Amino acid sequence: MTSGELSLPDLVEFYARRIEAEPSLNAFLDVYAEEAIDRARQVQEKWRSGEAAPLAGAVLAIKDNIAIQGKKLTCASRILADFVSPYNATVIERLLAADAIILGKTNMDEFAMGSSNENSAVAPVHHPHDPERVPGGSSGGSAVAVAADLCTAALGSDTGGSIRQPAAFCGVVGLKPTYGRVSRFGLVAFASSLDQIGPFGRNVEDVARLLNVISGHDPMDSTSAPDPVPDFTQNLHTPPESLTIGLPVEYLSDEVQPEIVQAIETAKSLFADAGYSVREVHLPMTEYCIAAYYIICTAEASSNLARYDGARYGYRAAGAQDLEEMYRRTRSEGFGKEVKRRIMLGTYVLSAGYYDAYYRRALKVRTLIRRDFNQVFEACDVLLTPTTPTTAFRMGEKVQDPVSMYLSDIFTVSANLAGIPAISVPAGTDAQGLPIGVQLLGRPFDEATLLRTAAFLESHLK
Repeated sequence: MTSGELSLPDLVEFYARRIEAEPSLNAFLDVYAEEAIDRARQVQEKWRSGEAAPLAGAVLAIKDNIAIQGKKLTCASRILADFVSPYNATVIERLLAADAIILGKTNMDEFAMGSSNENSAVAPVHHPHDPERVPGGSSGGSAVAVAADLCTAALGSDTGGSIRQPAAFCGVVGLKPTYGRVSRFGLVAFASSLDQIGPFGRNVEDVARLLNVISGHDPMDSTSAPDPVPDFTQNLHTPPESLTIGLPVEYLSDEVQPEIVQAIETAKSLFADAGYSVREVHLPMTEYCIAAYYIICTAEASSNLARYDGARYGYRAAGAQDLEEMYRRTRSEGFGKEVKRRIMLGTYVLSAGYYDAYYRRALKVRTLIRRDFNQVFEACDVLLTPTTPTTAFRMGEKVQDPVSMYLSDIFTVSANLAGIPAISVPAGTDAQGLPIGVQLLGRPFDEATLLRTAAFLESHLK
């Protein structure tokens, strides 16, 4: 495009045709092809006059729990099927100011609740390499859009692994930033103390470029951190002079697929051969992460989703005789099975007589988990772990066994509980040709070191 051989509208048209040619993936819920082409013409004029901003030429897909003014904001749920957002999320404002082009909204697990993208009220998303397998969730649509070459890059949200797990399953790069690094204003709330918006890309540099734009303090988000935002692309491809890599022994159990263990061993050898220190570390609270996570996230979901009652906006059941019946029928008809399950679990752990036994105890465990990471990061710069215990599993394999499904997040939820940044990097394939991801975790607000380490790993794994 810089040489003039290809125009930016041509690129948008290419992606739009790709999306039309791959309808069975169900990656997109809405595509704004004509608007995107018109915007591409405007951005191209700015580009040619030397006025274009940092993301000129990037054609992006956005998970459908992030608000875009004048566009549907459904969270892949029946209860919000016709809701149109009256405003832009902060990340959208920043992307548009950087001359990014938004091509459409991607499919997801309903209200971001799921690890397989089978919970969408519209249609399940299919794996880009094997349609019989799941792409991961809840940001599966965004991961598939990048992996299947339907866009340049994408945004998703990560509450317990919802960016990193689908990134690993689909063979792309996915980053969960530090909690507070990216504004949550305009992100539909699932679990407010855990949610974080983050980027997907085909490589670490694309992810770093997106993070540069979407990061930074936002007065519209009371949890947004005032920490300065460095240029994450600066020195990205210059390996750190010294690095201590921690290998948590609790993350390499017998349940981990052997090929994923081998990928970790390969990464470990690459770091050691480069002269970096690699050492085993312990995170003793790891065994309690899943239990603590699913108590805290369901409790927060119960509170956040109470607003969807049919009284103010969204779906309202017809024919109700009184207010109570309207509430009951609206929520029964509007929410899917997994969302109802989590609302009920959350309501239970917050109820009188159980609050102290479950919710308060989970918060104490979360503090201990955070303390584990703080202690380990006193001696290590980055931690190396599997992203997932297995590669992509078959559609329907875990739907009837929620606990088994929840255990898919066993290596990702800890970063959300601790509020630290984490990234999944492609690390080869298994015997069936399915992508493998390895995860790197970093200190809070040290995405720069995390990304440089990921870029080193990416360049050597190729």
